[in-house]
Amino acid sequence: MDGGIGRTTDTTGQWCVAQNNRAFLRRVVRWAAEQGVRQFLDIGAGLPTQGNVHEVVRAVRPDARVVYVDHDEVAVAYARRLLPADGRTVLLQGDLRRPGELLADPALRATIDLSEPVAVLLLAVLHFVPDADDPGAAVAKLRDATVPGSVLALSHLTLDGLPTLPTEQGTAIYRRSSSPLVPRTRAEVARFLDGYELVEPGLVKVADWRPDGEPQAAVSHGYGGVGVRR
Repeated sequence: MDGGIGRTTDTTGQWCVAQNNRAFLRRVVRWAAEQGVRQFLDIGAGLPTQGNVHEVVRAVRPDARVVYVDHDEVAVAYARRLLPADGRTVLLQGDLRRPGELLADPALRATIDLSEPVAVLLLAVLHFVPDADDPGAAVAKLRDATVPGSVLALSHLTLDGLPTLPTEQGTAIYRRSSSPLVPRTRAEVARFLDGYELVEPGLVKVADWRPDGEPQAAVSHGYGGVGVRR
C-alpha cells in the first residue's frame, strides 16, 4: 500500500507534503513514547525509511513494540528484509478497511497486548479510503479494541483554504486517478477522532502540530491531530 501522500512521492509539491508528514510522524511518536506508550500500530506504513517509528520510539523507550501494516504484498515482502529481526518489530499484510481481520492476526496479538495502551497511527492513509468503504467505522473499531489511555494519531489530505475552482478541479482529478484520493474538510477529519480527547493544539495543519524547530516545507495541505482515548 502506498503509505499515503506524504510517505512516498515524486513531485515537488507532494515532496513538500511528504516532508511535513514525516516530521509530524516523528513528533507524534516521540510525544506518545514520552507519555509512557510502549506499543505502536502503524497502518498504511509503506516502506521503512530513515527515522521510522521503531527508530524514533526506541530512542525514548528501548522496550517498545511496533507493528507495521501495509496491504501491498510486494511492499510487505521487501520491507520485511529491511526491518530488524528483534521480535519486537513486526510487519503484517493487512487492510485498514478490514480492521477485524487485522486485529485478529496472530502476529499482531503476539506482539501487541490490547489490554495495555496502544498508539494507533493512521498517517496519510485515510484519504485513500472512500466514504463508500466507511472509514469512520473502521477507525471506530480500532478505537473500541483499545483501552483508555490509548492514542490515535492521524494526518489527512485537505483542500480547505484553496480557491473554489482549483479545489473543484483538484477533487475531480483525485477521484479519476488510479488510486483515488478523498480530500476531506476539517469537520470531516475531526469525526475520525470521536471518542478521543484531543491533545493540544488540537486538529491543525500538519506543520503546526507542536513544531520542534526541525525544518519543514512551506506547503501544508493536510490536517494532523492526536487524541487520547477516554
